[in-house]
Amino acid sequence: SVRLWDVQTGKEILVFTGHSGSVPSVAFSPDGKLLASSSQDSTVKLWDVQTGEEIRTLAKYSFYIASVAFSPNGQLLAGGSSDDTIKLWDVQTGRKIHTFTNHANDIRSVVFSPDGQFIASGSGDDTVKLWNVQTGKELHTFSWPFSYVTSVAFSPDGRRLASGSWDATIKLWDVESG
Repeated sequence: SVRLWDVQTGKEILVFTGHSGSVPSVAFSPDGKLLASSSQDSTVKLWDVQTGEEIRTLAKYSFYIASVAFSPNGQLLAGGSSDDTIKLWDVQTGRKIHTFTNHANDIRSVVFSPDGQFIASGSGDDTVKLWNVQTGKELHTFSWPFSYVTSVAFSPDGRRLASGSWDATIKLWDVESG
């Protein structure tokens, strides 16, 4: 299950039930009205934050989605999967728009750039990749050996990309030059 807490009081507000496996990732939509969750039951679900009701299941896969992220305008949802792909869905319709492929191992983190034009992904293949949201094309690959990238984040201006990994380092990348 997924639980929603009031940070002021520490009290549980809602419990979202419907997943049958652990939930490695949750994300709020930018307007705070939706919550996306991924589960090791191989589903991605959208929830109404006010009621706790499930709006839709976006996907049922043979692999689980380890990380979910909304676009800055809230219209798209990206999910990085243990099947080495990133799925991109239209939030309103639930339709899959793109599948980004070219990682060689277990995607652990996905994030949209602040302007929504790019997605960055971190993977167990020791790389961070930068993707064009509109075309689904890979733009850059940032890599270093023996790192197993577990997290990625854009700077507020979108010009830098930070990545964290199992080798206990944080790398900072220039998005434009790679």
